[in-house]
Amino acid sequence: QVQLVESGGGLVQAGGSLRLSCAASGRIFSIDTMAWYRQAPGKQRELVCHLTGGGRAVYCADSVKGRFTISRDNAKNTMYLQMNSLKPEDTADYICGADPDGLGFYSSWGRGTQVTVSS
Repeated sequence: QVQLVESGGGLVQAGGSLRLSCAASGRIFSIDTMAWYRQAPGKQRELVCHLTGGGRAVYCADSVKGRFTISRDNAKNTMYLQMNSLKPEDTADYICGADPDGLGFYSSWGRGTQVTVSS
């Protein structure tokens, strides 16, 4: 099981940007799907963006389309989430996950990094 560690969270004003990183303890080139989820207090964890097919296909939730960009660098064993035009509604704990076979069964999760957007 790959170990994942997120970083890059922080406090920003609305309209600002952050780049989150998800560093893996091992090689990620063979992992089919990697994803960013987020969870706000009192709410269920929701999918933000994911990369499937080893990074060949991209999906992001409607709420972040046009503002967030997901990417992965297999050479660095790292996945990224570039977040632009941040809104207070984006405030949440952001968690990365790995789904080796792309079947919806995430076998690895990070501990999360907090993103807070002030109004």
